[in-house]
Amino acid sequence: MTSAQSISGILTPLMVPLRADGEIHEDELRRYVDWLIEKGVHGLYPNGSTGEFTRFTAEERHRIIKIVCEQTAGRVPVLAGAAEANVRATLEACETYKNYGAQAVAIVSPFYYKLSQESVFAYYKEIATNSPIHITLYNIPLFANPIEFETVLRLAEYEKIIGIKDSSGDLAGMTRMIEAIHPKRPDFLFMTGWDAALVPMLMAGCQGGVHATSGIVPEITRSIYDLTTQKKFDEAFVLQKQLLKLFDSMFDAADFPEGFRSAIDLRGFNFGKGRQPLTKQQSTALATAAEKTSMLIQQVLSTLVAH
Repeated sequence: MTSAQSISGILTPLMVPLRADGEIHEDELRRYVDWLIEKGVHGLYPNGSTGEFTRFTAEERHRIIKIVCEQTAGRVPVLAGAAEANVRATLEACETYKNYGAQAVAIVSPFYYKLSQESVFAYYKEIATNSPIHITLYNIPLFANPIEFETVLRLAEYEKIIGIKDSSGDLAGMTRMIEAIHPKRPDFLFMTGWDAALVPMLMAGCQGGVHATSGIVPEITRSIYDLTTQKKFDEAFVLQKQLLKLFDSMFDAADFPEGFRSAIDLRGFNFGKGRQPLTKQQSTALATAAEKTSMLIQQVLSTLVAH
């Protein structure tokens, strides 16, 4: 049976390469999956925010999960993003992704409508009661209704909910959750989704991180994880600080996640243009930022070799 222990470490919220006509570039996606696994990531997370899940149709989202599960072939766990616009569609996705071979699904808090915490709780309760696959909560208040502390505590009582991916960057809040939930659910999974805080979050008790930068420099995020779990904190922070510079460069290059899509090409891939149109000014800024990003990638990789 899938448990929180089967999903931990560094999980990549992978982006999806597109052809010139805007369609999914399946061969490049499969090559990217192999590369990420070879570089040491512990798992894959398709259909997340970095993966621009809202810019694909439901059929395309299903196809993405199928491709990733097929190509992964059990080498690492797949945590499939299963957020749809309503409970029924989300549960259908849960069933489909279980059949494809995903180990669990990640479900973002309801977005667009401003909801009370009681409504957020009711949404997850309905899914947890009926889902055929285990669930991780996904808290990303930048894009969706927040899942507040008390709500997480209530939802942790449901067996199907095995953990949370928290992208708030709130170290104190994560520490409070860990302290409150672990005595009752010692196997409950806590994953940070904020790249800039991987080391302190791991030190606070998180079992891993789901970071966009791991799709660009997977060997660096894996090394940060290894060094931190080995309590080599000084070495881990050297890489963490450089990773932060790289993260800022990609995040500020254009509207998220365009800077990350551009950066993947610097590692030898062809991810094409995203589905969000860019103005000429944005495209120019993105090209300029790519020069800085390339330099930062080389710097952090050189630091890794030196260590």
